Amino acid sequence: MSVNDEEYRRLVEEAGLPPEAQPSAGFFGKGAEHEVDRALAAAAAGDDAAYAAAVARAVERLHALGLDGKTGNDIQARRAAEVAAGTAEPLKIGVLISGSGTNLQALIDCIAAGTLNAKIVMVISSRPSAAGLKRAADAGIQTLALSKELYAEDPWVADEVIATELMHAGAEYIVMAGYMRKIHEPLLALWPNRVVNLHPALLPSFQGAHGIADAYARGVKVTGVTVHFANEVYDQGPIIAQEPVRVEEGWSVDDLEAAIHATEHRLYPQVVQLLAEGRVYVRDDLTVEVAPAAV
Repeated sequence: MSVNDEEYRRLVEEAGLPPEAQPSAGFFGKGAEHEVDRALAAAAAGDDAAYAAAVARAVERLHALGLDGKTGNDIQARRAAEVAAGTAEPLKIGVLISGSGTNLQALIDCIAAGTLNAKIVMVISSRPSAAGLKRAADAGIQTLALSKELYAEDPWVADEVIATELMHAGAEYIVMAGYMRKIHEPLLALWPNRVVNLHPALLPSFQGAHGIADAYARGVKVTGVTVHFANEVYDQGPIIAQEPVRVEEGWSVDDLEAAIHATEHRLYPQVVQLLAEGRVYVRDDLTVEVAPAAV
């Protein structure tokens, strides 16, 4: 995929995005990605040792680019000390989207209202036509759009672009807000317990891309929203917060979806604020402790 691809540029222009939507040209060279090819081939062959070695090589290369690999607990301890000292700056986050960006808008609105001590340093979309990119541009936030061809050709390279661009932007956490792509080990290894995801059900129930429809079809009386750290196992990372949503009699699946989204828009900024206050710690058993608020 060339960053000069005319179809890609046409999609960016049609979406009304700023020039920043074009990715950095330097990240798309083919010669530097051999470890990704080896890892994907090893995974396909079921060779766990070769796969692990390829992951290690990818991580080593990203370390060389300046990514620090600090854990979420490291960041939380630092921020808790800064909050206690009264020196905490807004938490710098990068937001990943794929669609309309309503959860992104909830974050933007809470920052503007002063209820969320954070700064969105970059919004990255897996689709150049995502409406959420326009929301970001309207809020004066730097944007980056990746093409479907990049994901199809080499999804690890897409994650390396994301990791590197957000590192350059100074992000402390990655917040997935309706991001419909699986993230991979190189990014997760360099941002351990620093990638936050939102799921429209009460995990571990109704995992996968259709959590709302699956819960509705099962006839549950209570479902809800989960905020968790992403890890290498899909929808099974450490759970930070959950909020139930009662399914009222007579509701359609659209009614349930609206209630889920309203809960997401309220809960997600609250969780990011917990991170901004340095209160979220992952235990060795992968459960999460939320420390009490400082007094």
